[in-house]
Amino acid sequence: MPIAEQLLADTPAQLRALSHPLRHRLLRALPVEGATISQLSRLAKTNKGNVSHHLHVLLEAGLVIRGHTRTVRGGTEQYWLPVARRLQFPTGGGETTDAMLQAIAEEIPRDEDHLFNNRRISMTADQARHLSEHLDQLVNELPDGQPGLPSYSVIVSVYRRDLRPAPTRTKEHS
Repeated sequence: MPIAEQLLADTPAQLRALSHPLRHRLLRALPVEGATISQLSRLAKTNKGNVSHHLHVLLEAGLVIRGHTRTVRGGTEQYWLPVARRLQFPTGGGETTDAMLQAIAEEIPRDEDHLFNNRRISMTADQARHLSEHLDQLVNELPDGQPGLPSYSVIVSVYRRDLRPAPTRTKEHS
């Protein structure tokens, strides 16, 4: 089964699956050629039981599929494959976006130089849409490098800032 270029993850099961940062880490670590639970355990820096549980949640949500198997030392290794190179979430996917951003924040090295540019720009909604489309095209036209090269991530987002105060929690007195 060929991998899709993009998937709109908008079903309740997909949104629930994507509300956990480790599932985003697994999806981000999963190469298009697939990986085993042991390989993903090393890449995501968590134990195999954790990986297995979360892969099954992603499988049930239709975000990964089982790939080929391979016999190794008398056992069988199952490869897991992503269903798409890119996932898109519907607008308003708060928990999904929070989990994705947490997963990305966990993988940014604190001891290396990296470009992180956050700029506020005043513009119309139409200008923001054009900027978003331009940046999306720019990033999606980047060719994949050869296997074995270091892996880099590119974060691109155009969003309207929410300047409302965060809701405060009050204790109910009984």
